[in-house]
Amino acid sequence: MTSHLNVTTHSFTECQAQAAALAERIAEQLRAALAKRGTAVLAVSGGSTPKDFFGRLSREKLDWARVQITLVDERWVADTDERSNARLVQTTLLQHAAAAAQFIPLYTGDAAPEAGLARADARIAALPLPFDAVVLGMGDDGHTASFFPGGDHLAEALDLDNRARVLPMRAPDAGEPRITLSLSTLLETRSLYLLVTGEKKRDLLADARLGLGAARDYPVRAVLTQQRVPVVVYWCP
Repeated sequence: MTSHLNVTTHSFTECQAQAAALAERIAEQLRAALAKRGTAVLAVSGGSTPKDFFGRLSREKLDWARVQITLVDERWVADTDERSNARLVQTTLLQHAAAAAQFIPLYTGDAAPEAGLARADARIAALPLPFDAVVLGMGDDGHTASFFPGGDHLAEALDLDNRARVLPMRAPDAGEPRITLSLSTLLETRSLYLLVTGEKKRDLLADARLGLGAARDYPVRAVLTQQRVPVVVYWCP
């Protein structure tokens, strides 16, 4: 384990161990929340990286019926689409014991994220925040959530004084239009995790944390340098 400023890194030699360790940690936090407050709230990311973690977490024993799960961000596609983060959560996390959890999607079925923004915002506003845990990922371009380089609402999304809970996002490398929780909303959490794999991303994170070269402008740097919530990185090769 290594620590630098507001960031602590747990490194693993293989990714199954990484997934198991993070699942155990999140499950502990959800159990503690249920014991203390009677409910728990978790926000997770999509992509390929969290699949093993989701599979492990889905089998953890706790009162899942009192757990609410939502997404950090979503592609503006139906949950029948292979690129849907909701579909990923439904097929990998909301299984086994975790099938009893309540899922709150961001996609509303409207024609565009701008049209569904108010409904998505209302869903997040109805959650008993702060989150008990937020699990982020990171792309090779330094994006996290849907904070993409060149995003049309990137500055708003990263502005910690912005009160918007959710924002639409369109960017050259984002593919579909997206919807994302703002950084200020993501930081309304008792714990914040960054789940990453591969040596390239390990080096990218190090550069972003230190503000070296092009990484000075990577959106993930806003997460790594904020001082509201400690960031815990789980990394495997």
